[in-house]
Amino acid sequence: MLARLLTLHPKRIDLVLDRVERLLAALGNPQKSLPPVIHVAGTNGKGSTCAYLRAMLEGAGFRVHVYTSPHLVRFHERIRVAGTLIPEDELSDILEECETANKGEPITFFEITTAAAFLAFARHPADAVVLEVGLGGRCDATNVIDKPAAVCITSVALDHQEFLGEHLSAIAAEKAGIIKPGAPCIVGPQDEEARTVIVRRADQSGAPLSVWGEDFGAHEQHGRMVYQDGSGLLDLPLPKLIGRHQIANAAVAIAALRRMGPRWSKERAIEWGLKNVEWPGRLQRLLNGPLVDAAPANAEVWLDGGHNPHGGAAVAQSMADLEERSSKPLYLISGMLKTKDATGYFLPFRGLARHVTTVAIAGETASLGAGALYDAVRNAGIEAAPADDLSDAMMQVAAWSRTREGEGPPRILICGSLYLAGKVLAENG
Repeated sequence: MLARLLTLHPKRIDLVLDRVERLLAALGNPQKSLPPVIHVAGTNGKGSTCAYLRAMLEGAGFRVHVYTSPHLVRFHERIRVAGTLIPEDELSDILEECETANKGEPITFFEITTAAAFLAFARHPADAVVLEVGLGGRCDATNVIDKPAAVCITSVALDHQEFLGEHLSAIAAEKAGIIKPGAPCIVGPQDEEARTVIVRRADQSGAPLSVWGEDFGAHEQHGRMVYQDGSGLLDLPLPKLIGRHQIANAAVAIAALRRMGPRWSKERAIEWGLKNVEWPGRLQRLLNGPLVDAAPANAEVWLDGGHNPHGGAAVAQSMADLEERSSKPLYLISGMLKTKDATGYFLPFRGLARHVTTVAIAGETASLGAGALYDAVRNAGIEAAPADDLSDAMMQVAAWSRTREGEGPPRILICGSLYLAGKVLAENG
């Protein structure tokens, strides 16, 4: 069914709301029958923030619907109904129902699958919905929720400029398009240019604001996470997800729940969520599987789907923090899409990564070729070599590592695209 929908409705991006609104009306407007919705936009960190929200809400015993994108291995990852990935038969039936209701009218793949998610959510009882924006915000298919319980905008950076605008202010304006009158708006760490745009939009909309660094914040102290806002201080465990940036992502989730009220923000549930959060493909340590077996003995193998310069800087900082705690030579295996600033992504790794092995992302027509990505890495001032595929890349890293046996086992980071992360997880079992 999904393959047929992709044929009928290509995976293209065309940002307007008319089509999805028409389809939802034909389906009886299921988006108007949902439990409280937390709507999350941003360039980097929105997926992780959704994962924290889900974990913290489930830690409090709530049943949670979750809609995220893209998926890594199976489409079903996008739609979680009351805590469980949508079953195959239900997904097929709902997609067919949406296709019938659409009556052959123009629609994109993301729009029709978003409508399917809303239909599934409306038919199953739950206590909350965590809803991730697909792209942008203002004209994203998810932006049909009139009265969200809260809105979160995580870090905004340059990405998808061909759709959202060339400048940070334009991209921030698109993200801020999900802000609604009266709905608390939680704003994560931002450059001043983006923060100004978001705060102005919230003020114009009459949305109560909570801004990182002004109304709430968090930091690591003595191996703990200290969170503070106008309601007080929380001494919490560090997030399970790796990286300094995850403290800010977790703080955005906590701030949203606390603004929604004490029913949603029990401290014990927040602690449980921080300890048990899961978000594959984001600085994920791979511990077994064929790719790990092919790595040099005692090597660390990490996977991350960040794909823009801002994300590259966050991952590079995390690798530097790991290096400070346990020194290992860092090797990268990378694949990226043609639409990304590849050289900008790799610049933060200069002086940190010994070598980058580049690959094309199998099955993705928008993937950069291994040779073109090699050129981008070299432009960033890092040694590189192309490989035929992931297996060949790991063999090359093993060969490079053998020439420097005195340095000890390497740390290998597979990075550059969520699509590559999905291929890795599938190939690695």
